[in-house]
Formats: sequence, C-alpha cells, structure tokens
Amino acid sequence: MSETAGRRAPPGETERGEMPFLDHLEELRWRIIKSLSAMVVGLGVGYGISTHYDIIAFLKRPIDPLLPGGRQLLFTSPLEPFIIVLKLSLSIGVVVALPVLLYQVWAFLRPALYRKERRIVLPVVFSGVGLFVLGAAVGFYVVLPLALPVLLGFATKSLAPMITADTYFNLTLTIVLLFGAVFEVPLLMFALIQMGIVSSALLRRHHRTFIMVNAVASAILTPGDLVVMTLLAMVPIQVFYELSIVMALLTERRRARRAKAEAAEAAADAGEPAPGRA
Repeated sequence: MSETAGRRAPPGETERGEMPFLDHLEELRWRIIKSLSAMVVGLGVGYGISTHYDIIAFLKRPIDPLLPGGRQLLFTSPLEPFIIVLKLSLSIGVVVALPVLLYQVWAFLRPALYRKERRIVLPVVFSGVGLFVLGAAVGFYVVLPLALPVLLGFATKSLAPMITADTYFNLTLTIVLLFGAVFEVPLLMFALIQMGIVSSALLRRHHRTFIMVNAVASAILTPGDLVVMTLLAMVPIQVFYELSIVMALLTERRRARRAKAEAAEAAADAGEPAPGRA
C-alpha cells in the first residue's frame, strides 16, 4: 500500500500536511518570533566576537597594500567606530542565526511537501549555511581584491584617495553579503521546484530572458569595471540557473515514477490490471 494509505492525518492537517488558514497564520507568527529571537542572540554573539577579536584588522587586509602612509583607515565622526562594530556584529549575527532562520522557513513550508520530501529539511538547512559561507568567502577573497584596484584606479593627479573606515566597510560588507546571498540561489530554486511553483519547462522557456536580467542586475549590484565585476557576479548565478533546470528535470521524473507506482498499487489493491498491462 502507498505511504499514506491506511493512515489518518492528524487533526487540522490533511494527508499532504495542509492546515486551515488560521492555523497557518498562527504558525507564521511563531516562526517570525523564533526568527527574531535567533537574530537577537546572533547579534549578541556577533558583538562579542567583534569586540573580543580584531575583526576589523582581518577585514582590512585586502586594502592594506593600497593604503598610503601608515596603512590606516580614517574616520570622521566619534560615532563611526561604534557604528562599524555594530554593522560587523549584525553581519556576523546573520551568519550565526542563519541555520535557525532557514529551518524556520522550511518548517513553515513543510506542510506543502509530501512526507518523503520533508526528510530533506536538515540537509537543506546545512546546505544553506554552507552555500552562504562559500559565497561570502568568494566575495571577500576573490571579488573584493579585484574590485579595489579597479575602483582606486580612477584616481588622477587631481583626485587623491582619502579612504574612510565607514566607506570601506560598507563596500566590504555589501560585497560579502551580496555574494553570500547569490550562492543561496540554488537553495531557493530547489524549494520552488519541490513545491511545484517552478518547472523545467518554465525555466527553459525563460532562459534567454533570465540571461538579460542576470546581466543587468549583476552590472547594477557590483562595483567597478563593468566587464570583470559583472562577469564575476553573473557567471555563478547563470550556472546555478542551468543546474536548476537539471534539478527540475530530475525531480519531475522522480515524481512521475512515484505517481506511476502508486497508481499500480492502487490498481492492484482494487483487483484491476495495472496501467500499461492488458
């Protein structure tokens, strides 16, 4: 018999896990509260790390060879160092709270999935954290060192760089968090495919449109040279899109095989010949 046959769904939940609308709202409220609590804890952990370790010196390494004189970043306001530490704490807090945030999102979407598909929740959570860290590392170790010489290369005899700490760390955090978010694209596509919102046919039909949108968005969101920097952001996103098409095809084939097997089981239970047999 099929997985759900002979089993009754819990009260207020259907075989696929659907709940009444008001129950969805109540669950959403608790998921938001838990997510905000995780962010508060993450902010506290991030502040402790930022004040205990010299994170500023670590993040300043890519620009050290390009700084004149004593290799120091300037600040123009007494509040600026505190604001920088606060921004760093918030950024670290996002990474610390990310497993909880991803789990809350998946736990809320889980009723829309079949029971077999719910087993992927924990792998998805760990994958999401790993992808974000990988994207952030690419942004810091690859993109930022390439972007800084290009941006400072626009200086002339009439333009001398006076780089402030706030400006530099805003640029650094933007690139790091942006590429961390870009590397979450596979996870987002996986969720949309599993929920049936996106199909392989839809992705292939809008393939050319996505390339244009990807190019424009990458050019807008990345600083520096329009060719080098745009390609650094555009290539991974496009690769993820192509992989999403393959992932959608595999998912659709698996679902088709499962539907055929369930139909054969139902026909056998009813004493009828299985589909495709005389």
